[in-house]
Amino acid sequence: MSRRGNPGTAGRGSSPGDGGCTVTVCRGCCGGTPKVPGLDHATQLARLRKGLDGTARVRTSDCLDACDYANVIVVQPSAAGRQAGGRPVWLGLVNQADAADAIDTWIRAGGPGLADPPDILELYTFNPARRVRQTLP
Repeated sequence: MSRRGNPGTAGRGSSPGDGGCTVTVCRGCCGGTPKVPGLDHATQLARLRKGLDGTARVRTSDCLDACDYANVIVVQPSAAGRQAGGRPVWLGLVNQADAADAIDTWIRAGGPGLADPPDILELYTFNPARRVRQTLP
């Protein structure tokens, strides 16, 4: 997952303009369709965008090639987070509002490398195949 950076930067949120986190939400073949019954994909994406407005860049992907884990969200660290040792964190089966809220809280605290994720996110973390990881810039 993430490691805390130096204590002077831990817990500081950042904004997209200063190199904040990037959140990629899969909305392709399985993430944008009713594969998960009872989940309103558009509402989930809008909720993430609203909650992270000004804190992180939220974008969609046509397919992250991890369909078994739909809905997939990848949190990429800010520049400061990368410098502190943070790496992209892949979250799968993010189908509950509580998970989206936990992602929002974590990113506002700094995200990968700058803040430890809420414990609940351990349930959603997975490691995709190397070829899949290489699809994100």
